[in-house]
Amino acid sequence: MAEIVQKILSSVDWSKDSLYISIASIAFNPLAWNIVARNEYRNKTITRLLGGNTKNGCYFLAFLIFGFGILRDTLYERALKDQPRVALLPEPYATLIPAALFLVGQTFVVTSTWALGITGTFLGDYFGILMDHRVEGFPFNVLNDPMYVGSTMCFAAGSLWYQRPAGLLITIYVYIVYVIALRFEGPFTDMIYSTRAAKESESKKEL
Repeated sequence: MAEIVQKILSSVDWSKDSLYISIASIAFNPLAWNIVARNEYRNKTITRLLGGNTKNGCYFLAFLIFGFGILRDTLYERALKDQPRVALLPEPYATLIPAALFLVGQTFVVTSTWALGITGTFLGDYFGILMDHRVEGFPFNVLNDPMYVGSTMCFAAGSLWYQRPAGLLITIYVYIVYVIALRFEGPFTDMIYSTRAAKESESKKEL
């Protein structure tokens, strides 16, 4: 195992700026959206800028998240192409495994978005657009966080497809970033729904 890690590390060109730009973009996205969304929950900044329409505010944030996600993926691909190419898997697995990883990963991402909808996927609960019940169908009956898992799988697929060991290190970094993001997102989202439940319970008592 130590030899494999050493081989990967020695195959990374640490002098390429594109590597660090990609790493920065990966960290920027969840950090920025958590800050923006929490501010929205407390201060309704985006909603007020868009005339008080919460749904338009959520759609605007969704557009930004989606756009920066494409930019992040583009920067990742550019970083991979700047890195040394090293055969990571023998044929035909060098093609089959990354293709399968990408297909499964994208399936998790797309079906998660479909199940949650635009507002459920792109932090609508921070805008006060709450779901009536927890989504329990596929892929949430398979994974707790299928969107993050699927995205991580796609990063790994890109690394294996282009045969860049640096991509495997970035994929591990992506996973760590997502784990940290979930530690902040999960409890805050639970608090939002707990607050709604408490208000509804109080209203029923008053009746």
